[in-house]
Amino acid sequence: MSDGEKITIIKKVNKRGGHGGHHGGAWKVAYADFVTAMMALFIVLWIVANNVTVRASVADYFRDPGAMSKTSSGVMNGSNSMKPFSDTQPMQRMMPQDQQPQPTGTASPPQQAEVEKLRQEGDRLMQMIAAIPDLIKFKDQIEIKITKDGLRIELIEQAEGLFFDIGSARLKPDAMQLLKLMASRIGTFPNDVVIEGHTDSRPYTRSGYNNWDLSTDRANSARRVIEEGGIRERQITSVNGYADRRLKNPDKPLDYANRRVTILVAFSASLSTEPKTIAPAAAPLVQKPIIVGRN
Repeated sequence: MSDGEKITIIKKVNKRGGHGGHHGGAWKVAYADFVTAMMALFIVLWIVANNVTVRASVADYFRDPGAMSKTSSGVMNGSNSMKPFSDTQPMQRMMPQDQQPQPTGTASPPQQAEVEKLRQEGDRLMQMIAAIPDLIKFKDQIEIKITKDGLRIELIEQAEGLFFDIGSARLKPDAMQLLKLMASRIGTFPNDVVIEGHTDSRPYTRSGYNNWDLSTDRANSARRVIEEGGIRERQITSVNGYADRRLKNPDKPLDYANRRVTILVAFSASLSTEPKTIAPAAAPLVQKPIIVGRN
């Protein structure tokens, strides 16, 4: 070897563990992916195991994180601060619209339709009455309104006795014409009908006959005329006499307005929970009772 010739030195390096240096950090990435997947799995399992309120709160958070950003605590510690709605709303959101519970005191759409229909029928009845000259005198003594039970039609007496003679259960001819006119329209309704009789608080003193009998007899008299007027068979489900127990004007128990006959055109569902009783038959109407008080 000459003095000017270069010397090449080859260095052999033994690798330890079977893995090169460029593989030293690869396992960290794989491990991070595994941990992330496991965390997501446990979060899903936790959400599924919780109640509807928590699940809805989490869903709302992911739909609008900004709306929840001001809360100091979340659903992880059982706080309700993440949900800006009541506890009943999440369940309703998850139910089909037609299966969601109706709020108490609010009529469902079918009931609303029936209310409006009966209100229109009440207006039509008043128009029919006003169109007949012989019945115009009754216009101010007929009260038609929608109540919680249905369409209530009240025939309210005057001092001189507009529908019945004082102390009698016999309907006057014009009152009979009025009831038959109403029956011709009410008979076309699918609704059940209840008839009620009421008196004022004047004592009716006759042996074996009192205001209970008189109110019941007047209700039954109205029933018979309505049945003749064309109401459907078995449409009347109840005939009741209340004497002076349901005064229209409680502050004035002797007021003539307390003497009245009521025809209730019931809502379709309201009578299903009420007893259906028929009052006893009326006393013979041909007999005029002896009057001590005015009823």
